[in-house]
Amino acid sequence: MKVILQEDVKNVGKKGEIVEVSDGYGRNFLLPKKLALPATAGNVNDAKVKAANKARKIQQEADEAKLLGSQLEKVTVKVPVKIGKDGKLFGSVGGSDVAKALNQDHKINIDKRKISISGEVTGTGIYDAVIKLHPEVTSKIKVEVVEG
Repeated sequence: MKVILQEDVKNVGKKGEIVEVSDGYGRNFLLPKKLALPATAGNVNDAKVKAANKARKIQQEADEAKLLGSQLEKVTVKVPVKIGKDGKLFGSVGGSDVAKALNQDHKINIDKRKISISGEVTGTGIYDAVIKLHPEVTSKIKVEVVEG
């Protein structure tokens, strides 16, 4: 029996896939629990349209992330920090500081969890930060740590 999965089913397939299952498993488990639909001509066409729309949406998100990434390459962010007498930082500079500076200076909202600073920030200077915009798209920006 061919069915179109409505949810991910372990050891069977992912949502939207058309799979072949045994008649009893399909009739007695998948269909009553609404985990699958029978693979009729109308349902197969609907599944193909949904898959095409999903692929188009994923591609559009990737293109938007690439565009934002190319714009972010040109950005330098200033992060003011407290510095002690011997030139050491009070605290640390992390993704949340960079995200806050991006929002204040350039009006760009990026989740702080998607920002990581390359290396350890030990004092004032310019550091590289990597921003993960999409699963396949990353961008580097310059982070200038200044006394303030």
